[in-house]
Amino acid sequence: MLIFNLLLVIVPVLLAMAFLTLAERKMLGYMQLRKGPNIIGPFGLLQPFADALKLFLKEPLRPLTSSMFLFMLSPTLALTIATTMWTPLPTPMPLANINMGMLFILATSSLSVYSILWSGWASNSKYALIGALRAVAQTISYEVTLAIIVLSILMFNGSFNLTTLMITQEFMWMITFSWPLAMMWYTSTLAETNRTPFDLMEGESELVSGFNVEYAAGPFALFFMAEYTNIITMNALTSSLFLGSSYQLFKSEYFTMTFSSKITCLTMTFLWVRASYPRFRYDQLMHLLWKNFLPMTLAMCAWHTIVPIILSCIPPQT
Repeated sequence: MLIFNLLLVIVPVLLAMAFLTLAERKMLGYMQLRKGPNIIGPFGLLQPFADALKLFLKEPLRPLTSSMFLFMLSPTLALTIATTMWTPLPTPMPLANINMGMLFILATSSLSVYSILWSGWASNSKYALIGALRAVAQTISYEVTLAIIVLSILMFNGSFNLTTLMITQEFMWMITFSWPLAMMWYTSTLAETNRTPFDLMEGESELVSGFNVEYAAGPFALFFMAEYTNIITMNALTSSLFLGSSYQLFKSEYFTMTFSSKITCLTMTFLWVRASYPRFRYDQLMHLLWKNFLPMTLAMCAWHTIVPIILSCIPPQT
């Protein structure tokens, strides 16, 4: 039964990831006044499967001076971590209803930086190493604000359980009274998933391709799949934190449709941002966090801590 539940969650996520790559190429194509993939299958719908077939049938090349074990382990670890984060998410058939689900996701997402660091070091390439070091600094920095924002939201919710967090938004979404946190959270998820305009570790103009420059064929495809799976995962988490469902809807068959719709809208915004904004400089990337987001999130966390205490001290009106 556990294996069946695992497949019931992981297979749709991987299919959604495959079609997300197609949606991104189509969306970027139309925004740049071109058609995008439209040859393989009707309207190019089979393009993701053709790409996967091509990549996994090619011979995986490995630099002679690389560390073989870490070089091959890193892409596998990246995809494993990306799919593991779906364990406590409130799907119709969750893999595990963990009381500390939010902490589990934060801890698991922190491990993804190891796969990038190992891949950059094991490649024995200066471009890959620079991209990996950039990724480490960027990921660790933006996880600070992500953790503080989660702490602020949990001050109101009172539980680390994601199912409880969604159900407590019975009459009002969290985003309605904590929209500054939601905006900073969404921007931080862009940085956490290394997406434009925060794709400094894959800067083609200066690093050729960044940490994955020495990868080809199947291992490169695993990194590619992990990146897009992380996008869907972070948007599912955003939907749970700020766009929750009522208890009646959570227990009904319409929950899957509404939850998927929210994730789709948030993911399309990711693609829209990529088509619209140029890449930040690295100093701008760090200044945005340490000089803007960190003071604001600390102030909001203090506010969210103080307000419930003040309200609890007010005597009831007789």
